[in-house]
Amino acid sequence: MIGLLVGLWWSADAGELVWHQVMAYSMLVLIVFRLIWGIVGSDTARFSHFIKHPKTVLQYITQIKRHGVSPSIGHNPLGGYMVLALIGILTLQLSTGLFATDDIFIEGPLYTYVSHETALWLTWLHKQTFNFILLLAAIHVLAVLVHTLKGDKLILPMITGYKKVAEQSGGRLAFRSFFIALLLFVLLAGVVGNYLILPIVQML
Repeated sequence: MIGLLVGLWWSADAGELVWHQVMAYSMLVLIVFRLIWGIVGSDTARFSHFIKHPKTVLQYITQIKRHGVSPSIGHNPLGGYMVLALIGILTLQLSTGLFATDDIFIEGPLYTYVSHETALWLTWLHKQTFNFILLLAAIHVLAVLVHTLKGDKLILPMITGYKKVAEQSGGRLAFRSFFIALLLFVLLAGVVGNYLILPIVQML
């Protein structure tokens, strides 16, 4: 996802809008996959596992101030809301891009469904949203570094998906098969690739 974000920034900045669309649709696959996996995936990936009541988040912040950071299984209460924020802002970015236009050659697939003035406004919003993505990404990286420095090592688990923690009481966590995740991803990639990406690639 980070690679796609860099590619999207580069392609927009360099005016390579055809490649920009290809990478945007690739990002769409990842976002839709994450939304579905957040409902049917492994326990720690499910939104129901890490989206806590705001009161719980405030209690977690108080705990950090008083006792420091303690390792958690999956996303901690603050991290859960960061996940929602990132998915939300990326979804907004992708959605507005569907209506965007460069007023020359490239138009989003839904451009014709709105007025030209609306498309221009959505194009402006599409460009501005990227600044918020950078802001959230910076906050996310900073939070990970702070937690790591305080003993909750998050960098490797964020890359591998595995984290060593002390045994805790409670029920065992259920994890979906890697092959189920792979099958879901391939299906989504196939649909998006066939109907959205392939027609663009054929134009190159």
